[in-house]
Amino acid sequence: MLRIMFLCTGNTCRSQMAEGLAKALGKGILEAHSAGVNPAGHVHPKAIAVMKEAGIDISHQESKGIDQELLLKMDMVITLCGNAAATCPVTPLQIKRVHWPIEDPVSAIGPEEGITNEFRKARDEIKVRVENLVKELRDGRL
Repeated sequence: MLRIMFLCTGNTCRSQMAEGLAKALGKGILEAHSAGVNPAGHVHPKAIAVMKEAGIDISHQESKGIDQELLLKMDMVITLCGNAAATCPVTPLQIKRVHWPIEDPVSAIGPEEGITNEFRKARDEIKVRVENLVKELRDGRL
């Protein structure tokens, strides 16, 4: 089983969605975790809502900081924002580091529906990447 940690700055949105998607789509082959380099202490309500639309409940997940011991047990660390990529703690060479530059929907402004659509866009981009990762694992390419 591949152990993955998804990292963002606040661990409120993108990394939470990635964890939920990886747990759902990679059941049996992935062990997914998420954390933030500066955790906000909550999961964004819009992230919870758009994930629920996709049939995945992340309402029980918590925004948390990086657990150094857990981090060192990972096979792969995936950063979803530039700040996390730049400030993630140094990891041993055997831990694969990957960066998925997903735009932060939390910073979206405008009408409510437009903001919600930005959350959906981020969710859908992450879903495609997680699906590709799961396919690579199942095909033995990782």
